[in-house]
Amino acid sequence: MSGIAVVYHSGYGHTKRIAGLVAEGAGAALIEIDAQGEISAEGWDTLNAAKTIVFGSPTYMGNSSWQFRKFAEATSKIWYTRGWQNKLFAGFSNSASPVGDKTLTIESLQILASQHGGVWISLGMLPSNTKAATSADVNQLGGSVGLLVQSPSDASVDEIPEGGLKTAVEFGRRIAEVSGRYTLA
Repeated sequence: MSGIAVVYHSGYGHTKRIAGLVAEGAGAALIEIDAQGEISAEGWDTLNAAKTIVFGSPTYMGNSSWQFRKFAEATSKIWYTRGWQNKLFAGFSNSASPVGDKTLTIESLQILASQHGGVWISLGMLPSNTKAATSADVNQLGGSVGLLVQSPSDASVDEIPEGGLKTAVEFGRRIAEVSGRYTLA
């Protein structure tokens, strides 16, 4: 195992697909937050053993899903004992709109990582922001802090724009590459 874990909530399957692609690129374990905002005991064990934790949530009403927030609050005992101190973290979000306030969700994920004493891995990609850019281009939404993906509200899981899918895999590769540079004490 790579020592990387992707923990995510997905309401309609779109964020699950993105999580799978990030995990594929990173060679990471996947941990799904269920509809009640819970993860398994094995999921907690995987997160505690991981060198790098990647947070993923859809953006609903300008923030992460309540299920993700319930998971985040459940990390308070780990926070108190500094159990995730100096781990590496990254994050991603998905929403129906090109902007959809995803940046606020990413910032909340980054704050959670910082509260745990973690080190954040940014997206690390230039945006595709020329007149010739299309939804098939990598980082078409221009994220910097984390991965931003748009899944139009009437799109199936199989209709997520190609650029978001490619960016998810590339972000996973970046997470693995950066993680490989660090040894945790």
